[in-house]
Amino acid sequence: MLRVKAAELVSSRELMVNLTLRELRGKYKRSVLGWTWSLLNPLASMVIFTIVFSFFLKVKPPVGNPSGLHNFAFFLLCGLLPWNFLNNGMMGGMAALIGNANLIKKVYFPREVLVGAVTAAFDVSFLIELGVLAAALLVVGNFVIPWIPAVLFLIALFTLFVFGIGLTVSVLNVYFRDVQHFVGILMMLWFYATPIVYPITYVPKQWKGIPLRHIYTFNPMVRFAETFRDTMYHLRMPSWNDTLFLVVVSGVSLAIGMWIFSKLEGRLAEEL
Repeated sequence: MLRVKAAELVSSRELMVNLTLRELRGKYKRSVLGWTWSLLNPLASMVIFTIVFSFFLKVKPPVGNPSGLHNFAFFLLCGLLPWNFLNNGMMGGMAALIGNANLIKKVYFPREVLVGAVTAAFDVSFLIELGVLAAALLVVGNFVIPWIPAVLFLIALFTLFVFGIGLTVSVLNVYFRDVQHFVGILMMLWFYATPIVYPITYVPKQWKGIPLRHIYTFNPMVRFAETFRDTMYHLRMPSWNDTLFLVVVSGVSLAIGMWIFSKLEGRLAEEL
């Protein structure tokens, strides 16, 4: 079943491209600043988090090893930009089917394409944001260019991970509209359970004999945030353990998402 679904998606790549372009064109339609908002939104978040966590709460970023970089704003952005992609992909995926109800009712096509187009559109924004971040890092002397292939590999894995989750929440949201409210709460909890605004070293290694930090690293976003920081902030290769973990978790996310979607898509037109 999953192999058939994958083949359908590949055969629908032209439709995927067209829908992605539609998403990109409509994203900032009639906006004066247009695509500039793709950069202003994370920059605004960076300023707020930097003021609150760096100046008020005195959170100290680690010194880049071996880069030597010691800057909270860059430390934050290396984790915040991937987080924003996850958040946007999940929220956009959740609305992908409901927002295209008329199209689903009129003609048959692989419904997964709608979620894929949303994910791809946010992927473009993510690439632009990371490109600007890489340029800024170069300006301050962090020579990230040799690590770009590793970053692109991480982006590919992360996209599969986000797409898988998007498939799950998109189809569940059609049948159970409470999902969107639950996901909103989940994302707030998930954000602070991930080392975005604080270093992973702030998590105790042990708590009452429990290996807390080890358990903490089973959160996939911990590994994604840390590996993006490895390549862009520290200028080093992610560990093989982290890389293997992310390959597995991305594949599992995609497989589960496609399986749940295939089980529930039969009555989409009626439920919409």
